[in-house]
This record gives sequence, C-alpha cells and structure tokens, in this order.
Amino acid sequence: MNTADNMTLEQKIYGMFILGYEEENPKANAGFMKALQSGLGGVIFFTRNITDKERFRDTVNVIKQNSLYAPFLSIDQEGGRVERTLNLYGGTHYLSARSAAKKGEAFVKQQTQWISQELNYLGLNMNFAPVLDVDTNPDNPIIADRSYSSDPDEVIKFGKIAVDTYKQNGIIPVGKHFPGHGDANIDSHLDMPVLDLSLEELEQIHIKPFKALVNDLPAIMAAHIHYKAFDSEKIPASISKNVLNYLRNTVGFNGVIISDDMVMGGVKRFSSFDACKRGILAGVNMFIYRNADEKTLSLIEQITNAVKTGEIPQEKIDESINRIQTLKKVYKT
Repeated sequence: MNTADNMTLEQKIYGMFILGYEEENPKANAGFMKALQSGLGGVIFFTRNITDKERFRDTVNVIKQNSLYAPFLSIDQEGGRVERTLNLYGGTHYLSARSAAKKGEAFVKQQTQWISQELNYLGLNMNFAPVLDVDTNPDNPIIADRSYSSDPDEVIKFGKIAVDTYKQNGIIPVGKHFPGHGDANIDSHLDMPVLDLSLEELEQIHIKPFKALVNDLPAIMAAHIHYKAFDSEKIPASISKNVLNYLRNTVGFNGVIISDDMVMGGVKRFSSFDACKRGILAGVNMFIYRNADEKTLSLIEQITNAVKTGEIPQEKIDESINRIQTLKKVYKT
C-alpha cells in the first residue's frame, strides 16, 4: 500500500477522482488510460461499458493491469430503475429497493447477496448502494421506489441488511445521498433542488438512517441539493462545508466522502474548478466524473496547480488520500 508520503502531488490528485469512460473498450479512450497510469483512485462503470459478461471481466483485468495503484471499481447497481447490467439481461434483473423491502428482510438479504456475487464475478469492489433516502415526497421524480420506505426506521432496518451483506462479500457499500434526497421535487441530474426543512426535521427523518449506520458505512455519497437549514448561500450539500462538517463532527462519520456525479445539473451553477475547490475545502475526499475526457484531465491539472500555489491546502489532499488508502487497505483492493 502506497502512503501519501511517497506519491507525487499529481498522483494524489488523480487518487481523489473516480472516472468513467464512454466507450465499451477503455483502451479507446486515451484520457482514461492516462488517468489510470497517473494514479486514478477509482473507475465508475455505466450500462454503455457492459455489453457482455466475459468481455467485461476481461476489460476489468485490462484496467487493473494498466493502473498505477489499485482503483475502486465501482457501479450503481441498486436494482429496479438503477441497474448498469441491463445489456446482459435485456432489461431489469433485480427488484427496486421498495419492491424488495415489501418481500421482507430475508429477500432484501438474498437480493443483496445476488448483486454482491454478480459484482464479485465481474471483478468490481464498490457499489453506490444502498439508497438511504427516506421517500417522504410523493412527487419526488428521482428517488421514489429507489428508497426502501417513507419510514426512516424501515430504511435503517433494510439499509443495515444491505450494508452488512455487501461487506460480508467484500463489496464496499456507499450509502447515499446525504443528508437525504427523499423530500426533493426536482431531479438533481437536471437542476439543484432546494429543501426548506428545519434541521430538526432533517435529523428526525432524513439524516436518521445515516446516523444509525454511521459506524457500518465505509463511504457516503453527498447529494447535489441545497438545504436551507445548513446554508443561506445556494450551494449543494455535496460541496458545502457546513453539511460535510456536520457529517464529520455531529453525525460522527469517519469514512470516505464521495460526491455525486459532478456533471449533474445540481452542481452546474459552479465551474468544475470552483466546485472541486469548494468540495476539497469542505471535506470531499473523492469526486465522480462520468467521462475521463480532456476537460476532466485539464481540471485535475488545474487542481494540482492550485495546490502548488497554496490556493488549495496540501493537508486537505493528504487527509483525503489517507482516508482513501485506509479504505483500500481494509478491502484489499
């Protein structure tokens, strides 16, 4: 395991990114291959990358062989609407969280076991699941049946089963979307939802599952939603110092904080550099970008230069790398 001490600054910055690639064959993307060889921290796979099971296994091996450091190999495989293996089965293969929960605890455990086994077979080690959002808004266009329930205690019960099952199978579960996406009425892929809930209401309902599972979760994904209870400035939780300090200091989370995809509409009011700079200062450890294109690689270079000039403190980078490497060590990636 490489420590922060023997990595170059550029390698550390690359180590804070989880990148995807547009093609089925990663070797067709020169920027992505450069990122792997420069110390990329993680890879995220989408439906477009997975068209054949055996070919994809070979692809994962190619990625491992071309990586300077072993990356997180991640996917959004929730079941229901959010599955990245649609091409393998000609459609949805697993039940949504809500439908699985209706079948009971044993079924949620069984389905999580099936998903874990599939991810193990494909060579992956991180799943952006379970969804710990409490579905309190019937008009929510993006969460709905991705949530186990509208009752926080039910979300905790089923979320705990999923988290434990993933971990038992060597898959890193990432709880999402802190501090709770369930009451939004706008899709954060398109624009930034604004939630005007009191801190007390957030704590009693939406933050409750994250708080209950804080010691079980190795990683948490932050939402691109503005919460008025935390910030008067219109800034998403994903890059908010107030929200992420609260997650660390009040909720007591000690794992890796990962942003939602940074090309989503919920964070678009900021330039990529400004969003990442704010995120690093706020305490984000890893940023997801779905495409390792020229723009993204240029952003990584920009951040590296900003650390060199002191615009971004070096200690924030080292703190993130140490958290990331601690997690990789636990899961032997």
